[in-house]
Amino acid sequence: MESFSQILDSYRQQIDREINLYADQIRRSTKERFGTDARLVIDAFFDLLTRGGKRMRGSLAITGYQMCGGTDVQMITRAAMAIEMVQSALLVMDDIQDRSEMRRGKPTVHKLLEAECQKMGLGGDAAHTGISLALNAMLAGQHSALMVVDGLNVDAERRAKAMSIISQTFVVTVHGQTADILNECRDNVDEAAIDRVMDWKTAYYSVLNPLCVGMVLAGAGCEDTDAIRDYAIHTGKAFQITDDIVGIFGDQAKTGKNPMDDVREGKKTLLAVYALAHATADDAAFLRQQLGNPRLTKAHFLRCRTILESSGAREYAEKRAGECVQAAVGALQNAPADWKKDKIAFLCSLVEHMKSRYA
Repeated sequence: MESFSQILDSYRQQIDREINLYADQIRRSTKERFGTDARLVIDAFFDLLTRGGKRMRGSLAITGYQMCGGTDVQMITRAAMAIEMVQSALLVMDDIQDRSEMRRGKPTVHKLLEAECQKMGLGGDAAHTGISLALNAMLAGQHSALMVVDGLNVDAERRAKAMSIISQTFVVTVHGQTADILNECRDNVDEAAIDRVMDWKTAYYSVLNPLCVGMVLAGAGCEDTDAIRDYAIHTGKAFQITDDIVGIFGDQAKTGKNPMDDVREGKKTLLAVYALAHATADDAAFLRQQLGNPRLTKAHFLRCRTILESSGAREYAEKRAGECVQAAVGALQNAPADWKKDKIAFLCSLVEHMKSRYA
């Protein structure tokens, strides 16, 4: 029997092959129809999309499909690619709004395009032009993903349901992103506000959307998509909390992200909110001063990281993540009898894997 990691790797290879074929096709057709300038944004989008990763979201789409009895491997692999394109489009937006410069070990799309503008010797503000072109890359990727779904080899009703789920996900994610941005500007952010962002942002587009898309493409009804909701929400929260922990305490060579980013950007994560409420007065004042400081130094960041440890924030976040993992696994205990048992087991293994990211 294949292990969880072997199954996930198999899904990844399957999705990557589809992405590479599609990327080559779109690059060629874009140059033929719109010229070399248009290739700038397309190349930047597919550069991000093809940087690798575990393809967790696409794998969830395949799992949801197979769990509900789907058997068309070619069709669901193409759908999984579309889900990964949705993820990349949202990352472009997220990186612009967070002023992030690195993603998966390389420059973010807007910084990549800024460098291209400088390389070409273009006039004007290269940083602003890079952001403007990145927004075009995001829109091209987003709507290309919807076109892929609209062209899937499945009946019109199932395609329409999948399109509706993805569109709703974009709307919910935008509201989650709005809440996240405004949290950075407010002093009185509590844990409930952090939970809302994790629900509307990470849980929706990272877990609930891909699972539900896969399920409806297999013919599942509302009773099935409703039944997976609790698992998806708890798994999304576990993922976000562990991502925040790894982002600050992990190895940059493995994460592909600068560990100082969340503090420099003023991210109000569960870690930060807990530390502000439980650190000593001096430590809380220092952390509050550094959150959102664009000139954050390495020494000041290291002190902030120490405060996250000494205040108990890291321990608390790990405890919350563990509770979310348990709740997600528990939500599958009463899964519908017709769901494939091996796919339920995969979902349990996936959320339990979250704990190993920071252990």
